[in-house]
Amino acid sequence: MQRSNHICSQFQYKNLRFVLILLLNLFCLSLVSCYSFTGSSLSPETKTIQIKEFPNNAALMNPNLSQQFSTDIQNRFLQRTTLKGSTENPDILIEGEITDYMISPTTISSAVNAPGGTIQAAQNKLTIVVKVHYENKVEPDKSFDRTYSDEAVFSSDLDINVIEASQVKLVNERIINKIFNDIVANW
Repeated sequence: MQRSNHICSQFQYKNLRFVLILLLNLFCLSLVSCYSFTGSSLSPETKTIQIKEFPNNAALMNPNLSQQFSTDIQNRFLQRTTLKGSTENPDILIEGEITDYMISPTTISSAVNAPGGTIQAAQNKLTIVVKVHYENKVEPDKSFDRTYSDEAVFSSDLDINVIEASQVKLVNERIINKIFNDIVANW
C-alpha cells in the first residue's frame, strides 16, 4: 500500500511539473506576440524604407552638412533595423530639410589686457534644426511632421574646421537618435 501511494504521488508530481512547464511556455509565447525584444514598434509587415536627401536650407551654409546628415540617418535605419532600402513604393518614407544651422555666442568675457575692455565670446553654441516628414504606409496613423533641434556648446578658441568635424557630428547624432526613437521605438 505504501508503495502504491509513493507511485501515485510521483505520478502527480510529474503531471504537475509538466503542467507548470506548459503554462510557463504558453505565457512566454504570449509575451513574444505582444512585445518585440528588438525594441522596435514597427509592424512586422513593414519591410522597406526610403530616406531622401535632406537639403540644407539654413541661412548659414555648411557645405558638408546635407550629405553628412543624410548619410548618417540612412545608415542608422539600415544598420539598426531589418528594413531594406527601396526607391519604389517603400513602406516607410522619411524626408525633410535642414532649416537652421547657427553658431551664436553663449558666454561673454572681456579680454584682460585689451584696450577699452574689448568684449569677446568665451563660448559659442552650435544649433541645428531639422524638419522631418515621416510617412508610414503600413500604419498611416503613426505618420507625422515634426521639427527636431539640438545644440552643442564649445570654446570660442576652436577652429571652424574642428567645430564642423566634431560638434556637427555630435549634434547630428543626437537629432538622428531622437528621430530614430520616435519612429522605431515609439516610446
